[in-house]
Order: sequence, then structure tokens, then C-alpha cells
Amino acid sequence: MKMNRHEIEQVLPHRDPMLLVDEVVSMEPKQRIVALKHTRNGDPCFAGHFPGAPVMPGVLIIEAMAQAGALLLFREVPDRASKLVFFAGIDGARFRAPVFPGDTLRLELEVLSWRNTRCKMAGKAYVGERLVAEAELMATLVDRDRAQKNNANTE
Repeated sequence: MKMNRHEIEQVLPHRDPMLLVDEVVSMEPKQRIVALKHTRNGDPCFAGHFPGAPVMPGVLIIEAMAQAGALLLFREVPDRASKLVFFAGIDGARFRAPVFPGDTLRLELEVLSWRNTRCKMAGKAYVGERLVAEAELMATLVDRDRAQKNNANTE
């Protein structure tokens, strides 16, 4: 299954500048996803990280992997408009090479375990054939109403 940016926006709640997946190249339900993030000179992260020598922050590479994983998870949720996917953990994160403006990140995630509302995936990010980052990511589904109610209680 392939998805373009418009179709991704129908599934993920993220919006610019925090939507970090531009297209889905392939998806095997409950098993694997391959998605792309096309970096651009104008991406907000490059303005301050680092002026004159722009590099994509590692945390945004991890976030892009997490969003690709969320797409895979959300595709299996029939009432996804009432849910959010929260990042629940990260293990073994390693950054192997820098990502520069104009690079295309290929995000590959494979499901390690899937139980009801929790999922663990092994993620790798590539630029071309070069591995730039990897991590194991955990995610959990939560009710959107509950998350919004908790947020209102903290204000």
C-alpha cells in the first residue's frame, strides 16, 4: 500500500512543521512500513541547527520513524479519529551519520511485538544506502478524549 502526503494527513493528527512523513512507499499490515521524509533547505529545524552548517537533529529523525510506525499502527484501528498514538519508549538509539538539507530519509520499521494498544518496532533510517539512525520504538494507543481531559486538568 502506498500513501501520499494528503492520505497521510487523513491518518496522522500531525501537521506542519511537525508532520515528518511525506509518503509511504510500502506497508504490510501489522508487519512493516517503508516511508520517506524529504528534507528541504527551508525546513525550520535547519535554521538553528546549526547556522551555516545545517544538520537534521537526531530527535527529529527518531520522531519521523515514530510517525511512520504510528501510520502502521493507526491503519489497524477502526475508530482512529477517537485515538492518539503516544510515544511510550525508545531503546538502543544510535545515530550513524548526519542528515543534511536535500537528503531523503527512508524510514523502515518492522513490528517486533503487537498487543492490543501497545506496539514495539525496530526502526532504521537511511539516506540512500547509508544507515543514519536506528532504534527500537514503543508506542501506545490512548483515547483522544482522555488525553484532552488530562491536558485541560494541567492548565
